[in-house]
Amino acid sequence: MMKNINQYALITGATSGIGYELAKLFARNNYNLVIVARDQQELNSKAMEFKQYGINVITIAADLFQRENAFSVYDEIKSREITIDVLVNDAGQGLYGEFKDTDINRELAIIDLNISSLVILTKCFLKEMTSRNSGKILNLASIASKAPGPWQSVYHGTKAFVLSFTEAIREEVKDFDITVTALLPGVTDTDFFNKADMLRSKIVQDKDSMADPADVAKDGFDALMDGKDKVISGFKNKVQVGMDNIMSDSAAAHSMNEQQKPADND
Repeated sequence: MMKNINQYALITGATSGIGYELAKLFARNNYNLVIVARDQQELNSKAMEFKQYGINVITIAADLFQRENAFSVYDEIKSREITIDVLVNDAGQGLYGEFKDTDINRELAIIDLNISSLVILTKCFLKEMTSRNSGKILNLASIASKAPGPWQSVYHGTKAFVLSFTEAIREEVKDFDITVTALLPGVTDTDFFNKADMLRSKIVQDKDSMADPADVAKDGFDALMDGKDKVISGFKNKVQVGMDNIMSDSAAAHSMNEQQKPADND
């Protein structure tokens, strides 16, 4: 347990949801933390909590909706002469609605958050990991990566990118002592749906069926530590992905449309 005492895990989106639960797991396993989120007050609060595990916690307030801030995060870590042993790209957001009606500027910002900032941080830290031949990367994909997503078309598209990208770079670094893992949650009890203006969607009406973010985080943490390429969190989600894999794309899109359309559209 004490073997990780001098190692650092960098986690984006670490103040809430799955990112927060992942940060707790790394802290309990004696990783020092670099936690990144937009709200400095929230970061300070979570840092005080995580320090109870006897670790060092560094906070970086950064808005990763603006891709240049991902470079700034890397530069700040370099200036502190910190080696990042584990990178967790958790930060992500969606936007609910039919594409013809949604805000293109918000969608472009979501693309920068879900894709551009993730790619930048992965590029910067993977170069360091390959040069020293060690490291781990956990990218938050989603079961949304496995099927087209009417009412969340841009979000599903970004997560399809994350999964494909993660699997590609995993193959590229297979001869290094580096693990690259994708975590694919389904509907999880976080603030994601509120931020995405998605509370009227059919898929979120049954709160009791939502996954616990702590369980999702544990699945991702264990898969990363076990060196797995990806993990679909939850039996129900494994079944859904299996069904999507045997459907045509158009049938999968129709199925997702029925799940995600507004509850009052029936």
